[in-house]
Amino acid sequence: MEQEQNKCCPSQLRYDVASKDWVVIAPGRGKPPEAYKRQREIVKMDLAKCPFCNLTVQSGPLLAFSGGKIAADQMLPSNWTLAVIPNKFPAFCAPSGAKVCKHNIGPVYRSVDAVGFCELVIPRDHDLHIGLMDLPQVEEIITAYQLRYLELKKSKFVEYISIFHNHGVEVGASQSHPHSQIITSPLIDVDLLGELENSKKYWRAHKKCLSCAMNEFELKDRARLVYENADFAAFCPFASKSAFKVIIAPKFHSPRFEDIDLAQRKSLTQILAMAIKKLYKALGDPAYNFYLHTAPCDKKDYSYYHWHLTIVPKTAIMAGFEMGTKIEISTIEPETVAAYLREQ
Repeated sequence: MEQEQNKCCPSQLRYDVASKDWVVIAPGRGKPPEAYKRQREIVKMDLAKCPFCNLTVQSGPLLAFSGGKIAADQMLPSNWTLAVIPNKFPAFCAPSGAKVCKHNIGPVYRSVDAVGFCELVIPRDHDLHIGLMDLPQVEEIITAYQLRYLELKKSKFVEYISIFHNHGVEVGASQSHPHSQIITSPLIDVDLLGELENSKKYWRAHKKCLSCAMNEFELKDRARLVYENADFAAFCPFASKSAFKVIIAPKFHSPRFEDIDLAQRKSLTQILAMAIKKLYKALGDPAYNFYLHTAPCDKKDYSYYHWHLTIVPKTAIMAGFEMGTKIEISTIEPETVAAYLREQ
C-alpha cells in the first residue's frame, strides 16, 4: 500500500539536517530546467551618473587594487581595478563610544545599539559582473573579502561579519554597478545560530563534522554535485529551498573562511567563478544573491562548524504557504538541476 502511494505522489518532503527545516520538492508542479531560463530586464545607466564609476574623487579607500596588486598609496590610484570604501548609507552606525548599549523597553521588549561597519567592495568595470569576469578579477574580490574580514574582526564591537553579493534589482541590488557588501554586527543572526547549534549537536553525537559528513556523501553519490576542484565542492543541497540553489563548501574541515591560504583562495576563486558562469548560461544572467556563513568573531570555540558559501538565484516568489508555514516549495528536484548545470 505504501509503495503504491509513493508511485502516485511525485512530491517529497525533505529534511534539511543543517537548519532542521522541511522543504517540499514538488517537480510535478514545475517545468524542465531549460524552461527556467528567462531574459532579465537590464536597466541601462548613464555611467557619468554612476557613483561607483566615479570614485576618482575618493581619498583614503579602505583597500584598493591596481595592476593586479594591492595599492599602497593613501589615495585611490587612477588605474584602480577594485576598491573597498565605506558605505555612504550604512545600516549600522560606526562605533563612537566604549561599549554597545542594550535597552529593556517595558516588560517584554529589548533592543541593542546597531553598531557596526558597512563597506562596499567595488570592481571598476560597470558592465562586467562576476559571471563574465576573468579569474584574476574574481580573485581580487575574494582577496578583498579576506583582507577586510581579517581587519574588521579585530574590533571589539564585531561579533559577526556578513559578506554578501546582490546581482539584480529583483534581489536587492540598489546599484546596477557590480558590488559586494561587508557588514559587521554586534549580534549573531538567528539563521547562523541555528546552524551552529545543529552542527554542535551532530559533532557531539557522531564525533564528526556535519558538513564533512554531507560533503563525503555528496562526493560519493554525485547526484547533486555540480563541480569540484582540489579544495572545494559545489553542489545543489538535498533539501534545496529554491530552484538552482548551489552551496560551495571546502573539502577540508575549516570553521573560518578567513583562514584560507593562497592556494585555497585560488581554488575558491575558480569554483565560485565556475558556479556563477554555469548559472549564467543555464538561466540567462539571473538575478541572484550569494552569502558567506562562517564562524563568528567572538573568540569562542567553533571547531565543530564548517564554513560555506551559498548562491541563490531568483527563480520564484515566496507565497502564502511559505510565509505561513516556513516550509519552502521548490518545483524542480536538485538532482535534475545539478545534472543540467554540469552540462553548462
